[in-house]
Amino acid sequence: MNTRPSKIVCVGRSYADHAKELGNAVPDRPVLFIKPPSSLRPLSAGIAWNPAWGSCHYECELSLRIDQPLKAETDPQKALQAVGAVTLGLDLTLRDLQDELKQKGHPWERAKAFDGACVLADWVDVAEINDWKDVHYTLHINDELRQQGHTALLIFEIGALLAEISHSFSLEPGDVVMTGTPAGVGALKANDQLSMRLQGKTREFVWSTFVQA
Repeated sequence: MNTRPSKIVCVGRSYADHAKELGNAVPDRPVLFIKPPSSLRPLSAGIAWNPAWGSCHYECELSLRIDQPLKAETDPQKALQAVGAVTLGLDLTLRDLQDELKQKGHPWERAKAFDGACVLADWVDVAEINDWKDVHYTLHINDELRQQGHTALLIFEIGALLAEISHSFSLEPGDVVMTGTPAGVGALKANDQLSMRLQGKTREFVWSTFVQA
């Protein structure tokens, strides 16, 4: 399926340890924001941002491709049936700019939705997910483990999360949902080499990218 998404719905503070590492309260309802299709950047093109915007942080996330329309769903199991594929993605964040905008009480799309702010690996058929509550993934930078994701630690289970999203945003075929990042985020540096690994039912999927000099 090559449908360009109409939107990329992202979930903030979905892992309690990540919320705490940034000094944020653990939410009692999903924190949602949207990246536009223009934020997509091919993994092969590497990661790039304008240095004048300050530091850029990596946030590795389990990402879902919606293959069936989903609107105002109340059943988490039915919501899960709309997912056709999964992958790992990088929700890039201009942290200095985000902090500045937050302090001013301004929206922070400039820090989250800029061109190239969403880097997605190749899609993997959803059949590789054996148990939505037991999905493991990691991010290594320069061969050092930086993040470990495990969906059992999500504050909101994925089916319930999709149902909740569908009451605010109708999800259309091709849309992407980024489910949030675990603790361990940090600033990227020129020439960093990134490796993302997702444990599937039949094998481990590995993708690599880099930060442009």
